[in-house]
Amino acid sequence: MAAFDDLMTFTRETEALAQVAGRLSWDQETVMPRGAGAQRAEEMGAMESVLHARRTDPRVADWLAQAQAPDEAGAAQLRLIRRSYERAVRVPADLATALARLTRRSQGVWAEARANNDFAAFAPVLTEVLTLKREEGAALAGGGDVYDALLDAFEPGATATELQAMFDEMREGLVRLRLRALEGPELRAISGTFDEAAQMRLSRELAERFGYDFTRGRIDKAVHPFSSGSGDDARITTRTSADDPFNCLYSTIHEVGHACYEQGIDRDWHLTPVGHGVSMGVHESQSRIYENQLGRSRAFCHFLYGRMRDAFGEIGVQDEDAFYATVNRLHRGYIRTEADEVQYNLHIMLRFDLERALVSGDLQVRDLEAAWNDRFAADFGYPVDRPAHGVLQDVHWSVGLFGYFPTYSLGNVYAGCLHEALRRAVPDLDDHLAQGDPTPATDWLRAAVQRHGGLNSPRETITQACGGQAPSAAPLMAYLEEKFGDLYPG
Repeated sequence: MAAFDDLMTFTRETEALAQVAGRLSWDQETVMPRGAGAQRAEEMGAMESVLHARRTDPRVADWLAQAQAPDEAGAAQLRLIRRSYERAVRVPADLATALARLTRRSQGVWAEARANNDFAAFAPVLTEVLTLKREEGAALAGGGDVYDALLDAFEPGATATELQAMFDEMREGLVRLRLRALEGPELRAISGTFDEAAQMRLSRELAERFGYDFTRGRIDKAVHPFSSGSGDDARITTRTSADDPFNCLYSTIHEVGHACYEQGIDRDWHLTPVGHGVSMGVHESQSRIYENQLGRSRAFCHFLYGRMRDAFGEIGVQDEDAFYATVNRLHRGYIRTEADEVQYNLHIMLRFDLERALVSGDLQVRDLEAAWNDRFAADFGYPVDRPAHGVLQDVHWSVGLFGYFPTYSLGNVYAGCLHEALRRAVPDLDDHLAQGDPTPATDWLRAAVQRHGGLNSPRETITQACGGQAPSAAPLMAYLEEKFGDLYPG
């Protein structure tokens, strides 16, 4: 047991340092002075250098060779530490440090370019990021598929070929639903001016209703909402818009899903590899089921309608059912994070195809904006009006997250499976949601998914939660057909 104990002590220290590095990223997105970007890049580079040295420390290999797992959780710890070590030793230390430094700088360049609608200002640094990510992917792939090696960092065991087949299966039904809705009568939008301080107060209330523990978290504002941290320090961000309170409220519920996953993991596993969400796809399943199947359900919308009127007065919607239709209406738009449940996945498929082409070299950065605009027009039927609504809208590529985007749609697929199982387990769920109480659902998710952290593989996690039923797109597509077929019966 000595080798196992020594390995876990060392790993907990590495995990603690990684949390500190994550806090630097959180700070950059929320409260860091604008002029501190260059220094922060150096700080992040230094932190990555230390972390990479620890993750590739030869003692880790020695401990792994000698360690014996005391139980199931210990075996999972060894599996995940071995996986991390084997990936880390393939990436040269100078490359890991250079990537950390570059992506901190690139993020600032992206933010400026987005504000100025100037893709040309971002393209050079994106080219640098892509070059280093290709290097990293090639090192990780060891002669295999470079994109799959990058994808594996976010969804272990997944391949682009499998995901492409799943997305192709989904696309026809999504396009059919989209066309039927947009050809029918347009559902009413919310109208008015919504005090941003009141939005934040209501967001905090919703976070608490969905189980977010504010003694171990906080809400701040960011340009691009995100969740950060784990265990006893799991933070979220949201954003406000005076004419669109849904952006704030549903971004909050979404990020609460992520944070509650981290807060719900068995506390004995904090600061260990098992003490994190098992994959980004499973993580996204929590945020999407919180936001959509629960937060956008008819029952919860009936409750939220009253709270909206309490917070803002008249909102331009006549009753609870009209409010439900407003929350879920399909509409023309450019922004992925503001898209309805049907069109959201089409946004992801666009990015998935483009980033695979970038990584393979079939698409050059200089041609990315035109490729994005052409694909968007083909998929959505109207042109992109400006880069901030198109190729510059997402932060992901600026920070090197190639392989991340497909996990959003995979998370939707997982959420569809979990929702089907949840409805079987809690048949009176709507009665609770109508009272603004999602606790039966969040308790079930905590027990079925969240508390297990990284104990099992992503696929095993969802399969076990769903009573042995393997993940497939069928439950999600059935849910979307039923929901939007009711809203758009034409």
